Amino acid sequence: MNKGKILSKLPSVDELLNDKKIINLLEEVPRNVVVNEIRNNLEKYRKKILSMDEGSLDKFKIDIDKIISYIIDSSDKFMQMNLREVVNGMGTVLHTNLGRALLSETIREQVWSVAGGYSTLEIDISTGKRGIRYSHVVELIKFITKAEDVLVVNNNAAAVMLVLSTMAKGKEVIVSRGELVEIGGSFRVPDVMEQSGTKLVSVGTTNKTHLWDYENAINENTAALLRVHTSNYRILGFTDSVDLKDLVELGKKNGIPVIEDIGSGVLIDLQKYGLMYEPTVQESIAAGIDVVTFSGDKLLGGPQAGIIVGKKCYIEKMKKNQLTRAFRIDKLTMVALEATLRLYLDEEKAIKAIPTLRMLTESSDSISKRAKTLYDMIVSRKLDLDIGISNDYSEVGGGALPLEKLPTHAITIKAKNISSSQLEDRLRKYSTPIFTRVNDDRVIIDLRTVKEEQYGIIVQALVETVGEQ
Repeated sequence: MNKGKILSKLPSVDELLNDKKIINLLEEVPRNVVVNEIRNNLEKYRKKILSMDEGSLDKFKIDIDKIISYIIDSSDKFMQMNLREVVNGMGTVLHTNLGRALLSETIREQVWSVAGGYSTLEIDISTGKRGIRYSHVVELIKFITKAEDVLVVNNNAAAVMLVLSTMAKGKEVIVSRGELVEIGGSFRVPDVMEQSGTKLVSVGTTNKTHLWDYENAINENTAALLRVHTSNYRILGFTDSVDLKDLVELGKKNGIPVIEDIGSGVLIDLQKYGLMYEPTVQESIAAGIDVVTFSGDKLLGGPQAGIIVGKKCYIEKMKKNQLTRAFRIDKLTMVALEATLRLYLDEEKAIKAIPTLRMLTESSDSISKRAKTLYDMIVSRKLDLDIGISNDYSEVGGGALPLEKLPTHAITIKAKNISSSQLEDRLRKYSTPIFTRVNDDRVIIDLRTVKEEQYGIIVQALVETVGEQ
């Protein structure tokens, strides 16, 4: 049989639209979407047929039911939201690819009331005239950090660029070689500095930088001293860096402002909760740093944002920089940030209500009990699985606390009818994607990052994936 004859047996678009299953599909999916998927699938078949050799052509049969099944599946997939909730069973609290910090359930009403209605975004209620969108969080952040003034932009890279563009454009900025970090997506501090119009002057070595390194590099063209907190890696061993207060004193002595990119945005001393030391924003302000930048969606536990705090004289200039409008945040980010920050007015409440802080500080015993609950739910379904509970370690993620290993408990699963890599793949492609790890030929679900209301999703996914005995 030649290719032309086989191609002629492919159903037409109209024929497929008159099929009962497609008619039922049209009750749920818009006609233009279904027609588009019919054409796409028929085109795939045409290309497949045209690429086949004669030997394969003789065995090839057009299966109408299979074509219809593909059309239904592809139409359903097209209608699904691409950005949707997943189950994070990987144990990385601030998983960049999975959206980093989770917003607190307690702020849901505030966020939705602004998203679904008009708001006070840029209006002054007392005068009825235009207001400033940043005013909603300024006093709040000033109260928490003790800074003189505040500006919020859409992420921390934008914050650093805006600060440098305002304070040092066309001039030199001195930074330690050991702090020339690369953050996610191959964005590097030197590149951000270049885009801001400043000239990088690196001093010291990768592992050691002394105060005199900065002092010797200062000249009439020096606009600022930059300190970058290496939140996403650590250099251990034969190392040395300059104390913040010493850097501030050097800046004052020479009339040069000191800028610090603190990165993760810690507002609570996490050592009190058994975690490694991570410098807080309040410490930097207390040390006399002129301008500090940090993220809203890392250890702060809010939405993606870049927060700038520090001396009023510098931040006032940033507000007038044309980049500020390009980097401004929208109303949803603003309301989510304000609502999250209000939780910090009560530290005990913040630890419990902000998911990032709650997950980071949850005890191993608490996770063990939750693991046992999920284990019992899975075992009760009598699935064709070898299942257990093991001790493991979670990670902070998001370029924060890179050396921190959080003791945790995980469900370990080995299916008897499919490989662990196949099981991982099927769980990831489930209607609610479930992200897991594979270790020692077993699928690992770390309970630290799994919500209790998601246990049923995991159980049902395993039922549909491997089947009951």
